[in-house]
Amino acid sequence: MFSERISGAFKFRGACNAVFSLTDDEAAKGVVTHSSGNHAAALSLAAKLRGIPAHIVIPKNAPKCKVENVMRYGGQIIWSEANVQSREEVAAKVLQDTGAVLIHPYNDGRIISGQGTISLELLEQVPHIDTIIIPVSGGGLISGVALAAKSINPAIRILAAEPKGADDAARSKAAGSIVTLPETKTIADGLRAFLGSLTWPVIRDLVDDIITVDDQEIVEAMRLCYEILKVAIEPSGAIGLAAVLSNSFRNNPAWNDCKNIGIILSGGNVDLDVLWESINKRVREQD
Repeated sequence: MFSERISGAFKFRGACNAVFSLTDDEAAKGVVTHSSGNHAAALSLAAKLRGIPAHIVIPKNAPKCKVENVMRYGGQIIWSEANVQSREEVAAKVLQDTGAVLIHPYNDGRIISGQGTISLELLEQVPHIDTIIIPVSGGGLISGVALAAKSINPAIRILAAEPKGADDAARSKAAGSIVTLPETKTIADGLRAFLGSLTWPVIRDLVDDIITVDDQEIVEAMRLCYEILKVAIEPSGAIGLAAVLSNSFRNNPAWNDCKNIGIILSGGNVDLDVLWESINKRVREQD
C-alpha cells in the first residue's frame, strides 16, 4: 500500500479503516486523537485522503520527525504535556470544542480491525508461519494481528515484544489484570502507552507470551536492519527482531519449535539528524 509506505508505519491501516468507516455526517467535523507520533501521522494522512480535518494532540516531547509527518499530512497540531493524563484532557477539550469524532490510538474496534489485515496478508503470502512476533504498547496493533491470525490458524503462536523500561503489558499478563507504571524509560518512544479495556482481553487470552528486551538490544536490532536488510526502522519497530535475537527467547526451551517466525516491523519514522550530522562531521574532518 503506497500510502502506508509514505506514513512509515502499519498504523495507517487502522487509521484508514476508522476514517473511512465514518458516515458523511460523522466525518463532516473531522477527527481528533492523541498520539506521540505514528498514529498521529497515520490519522492525519487518512483524514487528508478523505478530505476532512484532523485535530492531533501531541505531547511536547514527541520526536521531531513524527511531528513533521503530522504537519506534512495536514494535521492540526495541539500540544499537550508529556503524560497520558494531559494528552487525554487536551483531546477531550478539542473534542468538545470541535464536535469531531475521537479516534483513539489503540482502544478502538475500528483501529484493531484495520490492523488485522496485516495477518491476512502475511499468512496469505507465507502460510507456513508458526509464530508471529509483534510490538506491544497500547495493544491495538497486536490485538488486530492476534485476532485475525488465530482465526485463520488457531495453533499459531502470538508473541509480544516489549521494552524492559516500559513493561506494563508483561506485568499485566503476569498479574492477570491491567498494570500501569508510574513512569516509562525506553528509547522506544512509540511503546510507552498502557493497555486499554478493549486490547487487554485480547492480549490476556490470545497472546502466548511477552518477551522483554533492553534498549541496547533494540539498538542492535536497528543496526542489523540498516546494515543487512537496508531498512530504516525506528526503535519501536525494531523490537520484534530484538526479541528474536535475545537470549531470553533463544534459550527458552518453550520456543525451540518456533521454526518459521514472522516479525512485524512497524515504524520507520526515526530521526536521522544525528546520523547525518555524524556523516557531515566525518566529511569535514577529511577536508
